Amino acid sequence: MNVDALDTLESLAKKVLAWPFYQQFQNQTPLMQRLIVVASLATWTAIVLAILYFFINPIVAYGTMASILAGLATGAGGLPALFVKEVKQRTLYIMLGGAAGVMLAATAFSLVAPGIQYGNQIWPGKGIWVVAFGMMLGALFLELADRYLPHEHFTAQSSELGNSLRKIWLFITAITLHNFPEGMAVGVSFGSGDWHNGLSIASAIALQNIPEGLAVALPLVGLGYSGKQAVMIATLTGLVEPIGGFLGVAAVTVFFPLLPIGMAFAAGAMLFVITDDIIPETQSKGKARSATFAVMVGFIVMMMLDNMIGGSPTPPTSAPSPVTLESDPAILR
Repeated sequence: MNVDALDTLESLAKKVLAWPFYQQFQNQTPLMQRLIVVASLATWTAIVLAILYFFINPIVAYGTMASILAGLATGAGGLPALFVKEVKQRTLYIMLGGAAGVMLAATAFSLVAPGIQYGNQIWPGKGIWVVAFGMMLGALFLELADRYLPHEHFTAQSSELGNSLRKIWLFITAITLHNFPEGMAVGVSFGSGDWHNGLSIASAIALQNIPEGLAVALPLVGLGYSGKQAVMIATLTGLVEPIGGFLGVAAVTVFFPLLPIGMAFAAGAMLFVITDDIIPETQSKGKARSATFAVMVGFIVMMMLDNMIGGSPTPPTSAPSPVTLESDPAILR
């Protein structure tokens, strides 16, 4: 993050602080301030989801809502920062390893496999090539983003350098950047009209966001931020996911032929994050056998959950139709 960007953010912050509404907000008691923030966010979220549901497409609303919940898991992961200032590195590695395994299983069973099926339905016999192309496209997208956007990789050094404000904020930028394709994966999965895939991906990403939120919040506490501020910042890093979720579900719902490519793109981006950032972090201090087993356990658990949530998806013959509570009895259950 360069000096000009920091100056711009500082100027914007000063303008916000000068707003009369903000001054009135500051005059309220801390409890009332929290209630105002929560009520405002809940109200605007409900309004946006209602507009999407009634005027756009119910599937778009469901996918956006799922990506919001998955993104909020980042804030939930940062909650321990309210009570503790340090978590053992081995514990964090095990959590990250389990999350990586969960994401690997979700990528394989809820993105790649159905993506091939949908691809074969649209372009007979070419589904595997479509998915291969989309996966490389997703990986290339993050490679270019890593190369041209300033940020710190998700490595042990970035999580331990609590005395370096710049490195911590670059690390937070990296987490925020990588959350976008994760939100897109949730949206694309719901856009297929298959609740099995949507729930699997949303659950996997929510579980993966928990240790990410912890990794964001704890260094900030070490820098002198209060626990509440650290949790708030961790939550904000996850709230980029609804943007990706909305764009993903809207694109594949309106342009159905984009569905297999979208699923493959999301799979490639998630696989890139897992192999380039998360797994190397768990092995950054030599052989971490416990983290390796955590990856396997996470993969197996997600594979079993994926199977229990529903069977293999059946490719639709046309674009998914709007889903309602009456048309999908599984929602009522």
